[in-house]
Amino acid sequence: MDTLNSRAQAALILLDVVDHQKSLTAVLSKYSQDAPHDQQAMVQSLCYGVCRHFFSVNALSKMLLDKPLPENARSIHALLWVGLYQLAYTDTSDHAAINETVEAASQLKSSKFKGVLNAILRRFQREKESLLADLASSEVPAYEHPKWLIKALKKAWPDHWQSICTEANKQAPMTLRVNTNLQGVSKYLQALLDLGIKGKKGEYALTSIYLEQPVSVSKLPGFNEGSCSVQDEAAQLSAQLLTPQKGERVLDACCAPGGKTCHLLEHVNNGAEVVAIDADSNRLVRVHENLARLGLSADVKQGEAQSPENWWDGKPFDRILLDVPCSATGVIRRHPDIKLLRQKEDIDNLAALQQSILRKAWELLKSGGTLLYATCSILPVENRDNVQQFLAFQSDAELVPLTLSTGVDTGFGQQLFPQQGGHDGFFYALLKKA
Repeated sequence: MDTLNSRAQAALILLDVVDHQKSLTAVLSKYSQDAPHDQQAMVQSLCYGVCRHFFSVNALSKMLLDKPLPENARSIHALLWVGLYQLAYTDTSDHAAINETVEAASQLKSSKFKGVLNAILRRFQREKESLLADLASSEVPAYEHPKWLIKALKKAWPDHWQSICTEANKQAPMTLRVNTNLQGVSKYLQALLDLGIKGKKGEYALTSIYLEQPVSVSKLPGFNEGSCSVQDEAAQLSAQLLTPQKGERVLDACCAPGGKTCHLLEHVNNGAEVVAIDADSNRLVRVHENLARLGLSADVKQGEAQSPENWWDGKPFDRILLDVPCSATGVIRRHPDIKLLRQKEDIDNLAALQQSILRKAWELLKSGGTLLYATCSILPVENRDNVQQFLAFQSDAELVPLTLSTGVDTGFGQQLFPQQGGHDGFFYALLKKA
């Protein structure tokens, strides 16, 4: 069979995410290994777009179907998502969106549904304004988030939940972390401009630059030589808040893919003893790659943060960065499939795991040492509540006030929300051991 067109390929990938609960990043990565290079960008754009707008395009597909499609026609349902997304939210010509999507049905061996697919997409084309207006009356399709998450955000952040959802549905900006051991931020901005790449300094992380438009890393000056890395501004605050010093022993627990490990080392010009651990051996490959590109050295080990007996050598740490596994609800705009994969019951389980990791990591910290608890979540049960619970349990732990000019002081750490054209959602709490 000839190579599937972009719409057919996107439909199959989306079914892997929606029906089989696979990570979009993982499925796209596997697909791109053998896919035609000129098709990859289109397929990725369609998949990300449908995931961002899944709750509206899925609602529209149900509104437009006179009766549900048979179970063996899931590929047609996925093509409906793809076609409706193009017609509703992109500048793709209606003619191309409809014809190419209908043609994809033949490629997926579902030719008998081409008429149905064509009729539905053409009906949406005619009634687009009224159908989209009907969606606005229901919160789930209007805010493009699952009902349980909207409810949780309303309860936690009554003054912010709408903007959180709105920003989560936008494409995140491309942000760089400048290696200031090689050049200053202003100098690197000029190097970018010399190549026609426009950017601006971030407001909060001293090493951050926002690009006006995303570019391939191959176009970034000196990237292969370690001049910069791609990292969100909120994530860049970790080294700034933990402030490791030369000669100290530092632990980066749950370190993959290694962005923060490298930043900690850059902060001290490779002059600290950094131990980086992660449970996933496959993701540790990325850690080694990042260290090598930047010319940095760390002791990288496979292990679980909550089971130090399997990897710890008994020497305590001066500082610990604890970026724990979380719901990732603060980075939905980068990983829109989170809205489809994460379930309400996951959150309490994650909070329990985070508390376990925090208590174990605390045992590895020197007296007088500091630990930075971090998540890319915006749910209090994983953040404020977890820190409050830990402080009530751990008598030798003290909360250190943070002087961040972004986010909300929760009383037990700083909660950052996804910003328009700015940083992702993140949480930080700095703890000192008496």
